[in-house]
Amino acid sequence: MVWDREFYAGEGIARKKRRIKWKICHNAGQLDIYVITLSSNPQNLLDIIPSWELMQKYYPKEGLVVVGVEKGYENAMELAGRIVMDVYGKTGGFHVRDYFLKRQEGKLPKKGPRWESYS
Repeated sequence: MVWDREFYAGEGIARKKRRIKWKICHNAGQLDIYVITLSSNPQNLLDIIPSWELMQKYYPKEGLVVVGVEKGYENAMELAGRIVMDVYGKTGGFHVRDYFLKRQEGKLPKKGPRWESYS
């Protein structure tokens, strides 16, 4: 799993986002927390995954790029919309995957977040 160093977080959990990240990486249970990742299907923009699903031993975490976390499914949908609109505002298009992957490779200005990899 790859995490954006300054990944998006909802207003209610913004202060706890580092702790939530740690819990997800260490398979600690969290109710009502959703992870927003780049879509596993290239035809979609983002996936919203409940954090408890990531605790499953055989869940395919390889290749997940986490761009946000939020508490509650409806809030996660709103945050995903905000991520898409931010990308649109910066690029003029809806190529969310390309935007985050180019930023990860360092092809975009380094103003934005950096990336870390966790296994």
